[in-house]
Amino acid sequence: MSNDHLYMFDNPVWYALKSVHEDFAIVYEKVQRYPSHVLPFISFDHGAEQTLISIENLIEKDEKAIIIGDLPKLSSSWSVSSASDYVQMICRSPIAFTAKEYHEIIQLPTSDADEMVEFVNSIQPGYFKNGTPLLGNYYGIKIDGMLIATAGERLKMNGYTEISAVCTHPEFTGKGFAQYLIAHLCNQIKKSGELPFLHVLNTNFRAISLYEFLGFEKRRNITFHEVSLSGL
Repeated sequence: MSNDHLYMFDNPVWYALKSVHEDFAIVYEKVQRYPSHVLPFISFDHGAEQTLISIENLIEKDEKAIIIGDLPKLSSSWSVSSASDYVQMICRSPIAFTAKEYHEIIQLPTSDADEMVEFVNSIQPGYFKNGTPLLGNYYGIKIDGMLIATAGERLKMNGYTEISAVCTHPEFTGKGFAQYLIAHLCNQIKKSGELPFLHVLNTNFRAISLYEFLGFEKRRNITFHEVSLSGL
């Protein structure tokens, strides 16, 4: 990975919406966001002069949005309700992994969006919306018609694709399904000439160890800020 591109990872939402995901971009001056039914992510141009960022035109009353990375100087109409620290990790090499139990990996169609939303939010509530599957390829494992594991593509920048929605049903953990899906997805991304990256909560030591075992490297810690309009 060229060091020339590392700056994009400090503001991944901005650079995704400026490149591969530009068709999703809702833009107001130096601010961009995804449609709320796709992702609750909003971003700003770090290179712009640091004046007050007023982005009331891009958010609805009572909506909570996520800014990844540095916060701009927000106007008084904004409040930060939470800040969660994540580890940003990148994988450079192909992954070889075999699950303890073999089950076919299937590509999940967008027609399965309702099932994916219910499943992912039952395990990792918050960011997965009905339009999220439109962002990239999503894969899953089903047993007797029931979805029991998922992994998919979220943010996409030129040359890089984020892996997200890595979830396993609690009754099926410990069988290697998550690792199997991650390996499959990483290798699919690399076949397309891109490198996979991901974000994992910095307190999720088990997941961090798993990703390191699979070949991911830590790049930096990065904060997900939940912001909303105040006083409305």
